[in-house]
Amino acid sequence: MTSTLRDRTILITGASRGIGRAMALRFAREGARLVLAGKTLEPHPKLPGTLPEVAEEIRQLGSEALVVRCDVRHEGELDQLVEKSVQHFGGLDIVINNAGAIHLAPVEKTPLKKFDLMHQINTRAVLALAQRALPVLKQSDHAHILSLSPPLNLAPKWFAAYTPYTLTKYGMSMLTLGMAAEFRKYGIAVNSLWPRTLIATAAVEHQPGGTELIKRARKPEIMADAACEILKADPATRTGQHCIDEDILKEAGITDLEAYKAAPNAGSLLPDLYVD
Repeated sequence: MTSTLRDRTILITGASRGIGRAMALRFAREGARLVLAGKTLEPHPKLPGTLPEVAEEIRQLGSEALVVRCDVRHEGELDQLVEKSVQHFGGLDIVINNAGAIHLAPVEKTPLKKFDLMHQINTRAVLALAQRALPVLKQSDHAHILSLSPPLNLAPKWFAAYTPYTLTKYGMSMLTLGMAAEFRKYGIAVNSLWPRTLIATAAVEHQPGGTELIKRARKPEIMADAACEILKADPATRTGQHCIDEDILKEAGITDLEAYKAAPNAGSLLPDLYVD
């Protein structure tokens, strides 16, 4: 059974740009209320987008938005994030773990400081936010946790090139499996979502050769539309799954994906990491 996101309260980490922003605007069009969490309140010298700018876009769509500055590495700030969400909107229905850190390098060339950052943001923050949001999510009749993490592909090639990053993203996906089993008794769905192809985001653009890569990527809106399909469904119908954006849309009857191409005439699309 498919429901609606109207009047649901959705918290998104890393909501100032890219996939987080696209999701926030998509959910706003559905009538949801948004809690926008992140660190970018003022314009970044190299990256576009701020939380207040996204909040204004949401308001222009007729929905409500709350901006909360939060570094997901710090438990105290996560406590305040949940508290402010409840104070402002009266509760929480959905938590989306979109904030992420990336450093694509092998073990030999990954400073421990970089690994610690990726672990804290990609893996630890998912666990910490779930712990803090759980009492509130238990009170919702439509509770979901959605993490942007990949299927658990154990092909050696995904470890040889950048084991440290892979470890932290797979940690998120393992948390999806574990929390889905643990939280099923509370009626809380826990899933992961990952793109079939590269997505045109600032994170990709700032990789070596990123400008050319983006030409063979899809727009963030494909992830937003796929997330919308997952989150509108009854929590009992899908949990503990590692979903791929393209597959979710096809399930919903959306088979023409041409409109999602970032550059329609730039050639074949490139698959994302961990997708064979």
